[in-house]
Amino acid sequence: MSNPSRVLNLAVIGVGLVGSELLRQLAQPHIASRFRLVFVSNSKNSVSSLTPKGDLSTSNWKERLAESTAPTALEHLPKILGDFAAEDKNPLAVVDNTSSEAVAVLYPKLLRAGIHVVTPNKKAFSSEQWLYDDILASSASTGAKFLNEATVGAGLPIVSTLKDLVETGDKINRIEGVFSGTLSYIFNEYSTPSGEGESFSTIVRVAREKGYTEPHPGDDLNGADVARKLTILSRLIPSLQSSLKLGYKSVATTSLVPDILAAPEVTGNDFVQHLPDFDAHFDELKADALKESKVLRYVGVIDVPTGTIKASLEKYPATHAFATSLGGSDNIIAFHTERYSPRPLIVQGAGAGAAVTAMGVLSDLLKLL
Repeated sequence: MSNPSRVLNLAVIGVGLVGSELLRQLAQPHIASRFRLVFVSNSKNSVSSLTPKGDLSTSNWKERLAESTAPTALEHLPKILGDFAAEDKNPLAVVDNTSSEAVAVLYPKLLRAGIHVVTPNKKAFSSEQWLYDDILASSASTGAKFLNEATVGAGLPIVSTLKDLVETGDKINRIEGVFSGTLSYIFNEYSTPSGEGESFSTIVRVAREKGYTEPHPGDDLNGADVARKLTILSRLIPSLQSSLKLGYKSVATTSLVPDILAAPEVTGNDFVQHLPDFDAHFDELKADALKESKVLRYVGVIDVPTGTIKASLEKYPATHAFATSLGGSDNIIAFHTERYSPRPLIVQGAGAGAAVTAMGVLSDLLKLL
């Protein structure tokens, strides 16, 4: 239960789209008094307010950071924040809004210093097993928590739902869903029950122009993002917690990137320019699905009894929820469990965007009060 007199100190790393939106949401009048901003950094500089008289706040952080010449100095951050946390009576949480591996590897040190970690950064929870194990052990040693709701589905309650199912004793049989907002949009537009629509390359190009893809669309089409999300969820299921030693690289992943376009020297512009050369391949896949009255969807699957964890392009009946319920860049995840059978528990909604991702981070922060 939340303690109304408790204030949570915050150190925010990364103030891009998500970080800036989070700080805006933190300034809402009904919760602003529950948080105290003590540190903010971007990739180059930082500003701190690690003293009782410090005046850093959600209303002045932009100006203070713009004026600052202090380096971010990530390697010293666990010691600096740890010393502060040891002296201040209120708890401290680090919010990592980056996608940086360099920040992710600091989590064990922060947790061992008694500092909570809240993040939408998938790297720490989907990389090699040793880092994940170190995070678990470090958290257990001090009681500091790591919360990562926004790593899967942005603000959608996917991580918390799975935790609740496991912790209340339900048996997870299968998790299946469309985990990538980018690939959701692409295949919602490309593979329709009627079979009508633009070419695959055209839809990818439009998705890029709308900002739905990474600057290099191959970073979405290679399936790695879905594999990372599957790794994060798999590690919350006791029987699968240690099954992916190399993290997301251990997931059976189908890449949609043509081999010739997977070379490191291929730029995002090169990719979009040459993708039309492969439209016939994707048209053949779509036609095969259509013959069976099915559509194509790029999905992630965790099958617990068999230990199968895969990210792949699959065919679904035109009447299936993955064909009929999705719009735009929605995510949809179905939890098949002992309790939720034969009809699964389904979570659906916007799975990307700064506002909903920041909401997922904020919901985790509120759990620490």
